[in-house]
Amino acid sequence: MITCGIDGGSRTIKVALYDQAAGRILATGCRDQGLAQERLALDLRDTVAAEAGVDPAAISATVATGYARRLLRSASRQVTEITCHAAGVAHLLPQAASIIEIGGQDAKAIALDEGGRVRDFVMNDRCAAGTGRFLELVAVHLEADLSDLEPVLAAAADLAPVTISSMCVVFAETEIVGLLASGVPAPAIMVGVQRAVAERVAAMAGRLLRDPVVLTGGVALIPGMDRALTDRLHRPVACCPQALYTGAIGAALLAAA
Repeated sequence: MITCGIDGGSRTIKVALYDQAAGRILATGCRDQGLAQERLALDLRDTVAAEAGVDPAAISATVATGYARRLLRSASRQVTEITCHAAGVAHLLPQAASIIEIGGQDAKAIALDEGGRVRDFVMNDRCAAGTGRFLELVAVHLEADLSDLEPVLAAAADLAPVTISSMCVVFAETEIVGLLASGVPAPAIMVGVQRAVAERVAAMAGRLLRDPVVLTGGVALIPGMDRALTDRLHRPVACCPQALYTGAIGAALLAAA
């Protein structure tokens, strides 16, 4: 049996196909979000299926999750992203006890029980600070590529740390523009912004986290974020394999349940 998970995130749509008989993820794919969300999701599903040699008609069940899950009406059912990320991480890293998931417009901390199910969670979906959108806005001002920050972070190694005091995105942007105007190097600002995001996540997570802690979501792909969280939380934070797709993978697994 082949099942499908569709994660309609705020910034991107992700798809995963799962072969229940083989017990493995067959394929994944991602594309930018848009207005015609169901059409975009189904087109991506068909593209991923074709690349995996699967007839879309052979997909027996689909679970939709994420920000736009209720707009994906062709799905067999909709499941919250909290549950799907937990299922995806438990499949990829069964030893994980806690998850930090940072997406485009929200951040979550999830505690798992011994079976990999959700025990408790907290979520920030009221403010863009501490999310991928915050980092994207900063990258525009710094003319930096979020996927290739290693040289930027290396250049900041010998610079004095910068504190970003404003946790509102609007005020933080103003603060960053002022820092640039006063001659503060862009690498030092980027490190300061990553520390600010980690601070916000740590304040949200509180005492919820237990080791091992896994970082997932699109922000997990940004170099330096795992180190920033590790430093602020005073505990190891490891990036999950296929971090961008854990929600879609979890949805595909739940479609087979």
